[in-house]
Amino acid sequence: MAAKRTYHHGDLREALVAAAQAAVEAGGPEALSLRDLAQSLGVSTAAPYRHFPDRRALLAEVAAKGFADLNAAYARAQAEGATPMAAMRETARAYLTLAFGRPGLFRLMFGSDILGPDAPPNLIETAGEAWEGLFRAVHALDPDADTATVKRRAITGWSTLHGFIALVQGGRLRSFMTEPLTEAELLEAILDKTLHEA
Repeated sequence: MAAKRTYHHGDLREALVAAAQAAVEAGGPEALSLRDLAQSLGVSTAAPYRHFPDRRALLAEVAAKGFADLNAAYARAQAEGATPMAAMRETARAYLTLAFGRPGLFRLMFGSDILGPDAPPNLIETAGEAWEGLFRAVHALDPDADTATVKRRAITGWSTLHGFIALVQGGRLRSFMTEPLTEAELLEAILDKTLHEA
């Protein structure tokens, strides 16, 4: 029998989150199993429950970290953008990068019920910051616009991005629909449309 691994306080929690992130990316949120994670980390099946009461709590932590990463990408895009339009374009590109670079995490964050009524405060806070990051980028394009106008533009622009992602990830875009556009040209067209909506 293999010896159980030992962890210092806090180390197991971080190891569980890292393993959960990998599991979500490999098989989607529904594939996460606390028992399997414990086995992969060489700890008892009871050990994860000292840090997370159930798999949903662990998934919420993974989602919160995903939103924190997205918020950091938004902040970089807006700090480095030479103009408000350039900052908005890179903000939109950060969302696409998350969706296509980490599709399992993206599905957890934007395609599951993880932000339901029982969501923990840290997840609600980081998800709210993501909305604020998008709102700021859109507002910077037209600082005199009222709140309702900025929200309308932000939601319609976000819907354009999200719809494109859903079509691609669902395998709905076929070559006869997109040719002769290259993948890069198609992405630029979507970014142009998002900016138009914003």
